[in-house]
Amino acid sequence: MAKKISVKARAAARKQRDKWKNKIWYTIRAPRSPWDFKKIGETLGESDEHILGRVYEMTQQEFNGDFTKMHVILRFRVHECVGQDALTTFIGHHHQTDHIRRQIRRYRGKVDDVVDVVSTDGYLVRLKPLIITQKRVQTSVKQAMRAKARDMIISFASKSTFAKIQTQILDGTLEEEIRKAVKPIYPVKSVAIRKSQLLQAGVVAGNGKTLDEIHSEEARSEAEINAKKAAALATAMDNEEEEEDVSTPSIIDAAEAMEPASEKAPAEKAPAEKAPAEKAPAKKAPAEKAPAKAAPAEKAAPSADYDSMKVAELKELLKAAGKPVSGKKADLITRLNE
Repeated sequence: MAKKISVKARAAARKQRDKWKNKIWYTIRAPRSPWDFKKIGETLGESDEHILGRVYEMTQQEFNGDFTKMHVILRFRVHECVGQDALTTFIGHHHQTDHIRRQIRRYRGKVDDVVDVVSTDGYLVRLKPLIITQKRVQTSVKQAMRAKARDMIISFASKSTFAKIQTQILDGTLEEEIRKAVKPIYPVKSVAIRKSQLLQAGVVAGNGKTLDEIHSEEARSEAEINAKKAAALATAMDNEEEEEDVSTPSIIDAAEAMEPASEKAPAEKAPAEKAPAEKAPAKKAPAEKAPAKAAPAEKAAPSADYDSMKVAELKELLKAAGKPVSGKKADLITRLNE
């Protein structure tokens, strides 16, 4: 038998609110230094307590648009919420495992290490460099390359802030410096900082733009983008209206131009049809010599008109005169001049 639900349980179920309705969107922002609170994503949460400590991961391609670093995963941890902005700290990065596996081959040498460094502002960071040689090398060569890379990384970190370490890891500057340091020992195929990890935070940098300044800049840029979109849309609509205004009269003008052409055709044929009627009196006057002498001139004029006429028009004239209509244009003209 089914269990009976008590009245209190049903009342509690009705009073229970949907938790999703209480959640709000938080904007995840990169650290102030060196990224100036760059917007990197969004997340849902009921309150600030649910957001604090949350780790957000994204590829470097999504972060700065560098498609050659799509295999690099960046990690940020939320440490403070200001309104609906979740401020983060960069806690490290790592290369995807399948990408590292593709770099290692049977005929190549692998030199890796783990180096803990301290920046000038007190951040303790763990770096894991990876060096791939062009061919297999002896263990003594690997040790020499590992020691050279370690000394170079420690000396670099001792003169740099945590923000500088971040930028030079992501843009490849540190990897290029390691390549230059170990290249004299043995030719190198590739160099990468395959992983970094923040072990201990140091002094938080206070320089840089404030969050209010970032908000005002974002609002200004968004307003400019919206204005440009509106202007482009208005221009496109004006161009469409102009094209419609131009295209409509052109069709009407073409129709009007065709009508006079069809009306003029019969008017031009009328004088040509009257030509045989004018010739008849000229042939029937044998007594008058003057018109007989002028006959060749009269024939020359119609022949010039016949030359400018079409074959169809000449055939119509021959039909009206009761003469055959077969033959070429020259034959038709000769027949009309007879």
